[in-house]
Amino acid sequence: MHRMIDPGILYFGTPVVLVSSLNEDGSPNLAPMSSVWWLGRRCLLGFGARSKTPQNMIRTGECVLNLPTPAQVSMVDRLALTTASNPMPEHKMQWGYRYEPDKFGTAGMTPVESELVRPPRALECPVHLEATLRKVHPIGEEDAGLRGRLVGLEVHIERVHVEEGLLAAGKPNHIDPDRWTPLIMNFQQFYGLGRRLQESRLASIAESNYRMTPPAQAAQSDARK
Repeated sequence: MHRMIDPGILYFGTPVVLVSSLNEDGSPNLAPMSSVWWLGRRCLLGFGARSKTPQNMIRTGECVLNLPTPAQVSMVDRLALTTASNPMPEHKMQWGYRYEPDKFGTAGMTPVESELVRPPRALECPVHLEATLRKVHPIGEEDAGLRGRLVGLEVHIERVHVEEGLLAAGKPNHIDPDRWTPLIMNFQQFYGLGRRLQESRLASIAESNYRMTPPAQAAQSDARK
């Protein structure tokens, strides 16, 4: 039996990402979010348009996507209800947010220098994705109640850093899905993954077939930067 309902949110389980960006004064910002999905080397990030992170990304054109595991859940949760926006948006004030200029210190994470972009990486996260902004997608512009409130930021992943322990044996460019466990946001609550249920028939396709840019071309692109 199905029942028609009207939930306030539709967060049916998405990975948590800590986005590092640069504030106007050059200080680093670190913000958790989970409205995210990947396709090839592109990633779409969904934000409230008035938040500090999308403003930083639109101004500077770059960021780092730091991917935590359940081991970093307490660090991630320390960033909840904090904002680098000063003055603070009215709605965040009503929701109980506080202004916090030192996001890395609040989380207990260590900023480390990136290679191709200026925002730092978060050392404690096992995956770092250096990215550049490619396109801004306003969301809900046809709806007067949403106009100007939501934005999708399309980024290109320029460089990938992964802890060696997550790599498959003998495959230097392959992340072992049995070793990688993302932190999941599921209806405002933190979850991890359970065990693998069964082998997917999609696994018969080599991962390299999904690469949109040939490796040699990607290396040449890096060399020109």
